[in-house]
Amino acid sequence: MFSDVFMTAVLQEPEACQHVLRILTGIKDLTVKSVRTQYRVSKVTSHDAILDILAEDGNGKLFNIEIQRSNTIHHPKRIRFYCSMVDSEFLQKGKSYDEMSDLCIIYISETDLWNYGKTVCPVLKYLGTRNTPYDDGIHILYVNAAARDGSAAAQLMEYFKTADPDDMSQGALSRRVHFLKSEEGGYQIMCEISEKWFREGERNKARQTAFQLKKLGFSPDKIASIVDFSVETVMQWLNAPLSPTEQISE
Repeated sequence: MFSDVFMTAVLQEPEACQHVLRILTGIKDLTVKSVRTQYRVSKVTSHDAILDILAEDGNGKLFNIEIQRSNTIHHPKRIRFYCSMVDSEFLQKGKSYDEMSDLCIIYISETDLWNYGKTVCPVLKYLGTRNTPYDDGIHILYVNAAARDGSAAAQLMEYFKTADPDDMSQGALSRRVHFLKSEEGGYQIMCEISEKWFREGERNKARQTAFQLKKLGFSPDKIASIVDFSVETVMQWLNAPLSPTEQISE
């Protein structure tokens, strides 16, 4: 489940995603209405954000599940960026601030990033003192697979590590994993998702190449011919800067 491709295939199924959210949030009656996977939020003048899992419950609350395997990035600022991108994406023009959806970011890592010692580490906010909670509608949960505190969340994280198709202890999540790993229809879904990710990877490589060719003085027409994409697509790429994670070392 720590593979982006496999997690996408598993959690795009609402009942499987709902099972995970109920355990990690502690909201036993949480009902998932819709799930988007690898959801891209694009802005003309800023970096794009690709959200691993974005789910919405029956009350309009949003849940963003992120799997993080690297310890090299600045985790709090990554979360801050994702929060801002989701807010700007879902607050429509003409709507007031009190109509903004609540957002819960669930940041899952293989290691205990904060040495907290527990599987789920909530970020708490207070106004002045701990006697006055501060609620801005954003809730952050750090979840790690390293702590073994005996909780239901810890058991879920152990399952994340193995995704054993014969382990049916995790209800709808186990059923989804079993389907994807052991049934013919599941194989087809995995092939389709893997092919989609391959195409997206090829597109990203072409975009990075376009920036390198631009630095070498090639015109958009020439670049389009070399990378085998339309001139319009190449122009869109060149007018939006690469994010730091997309930069190619010279």
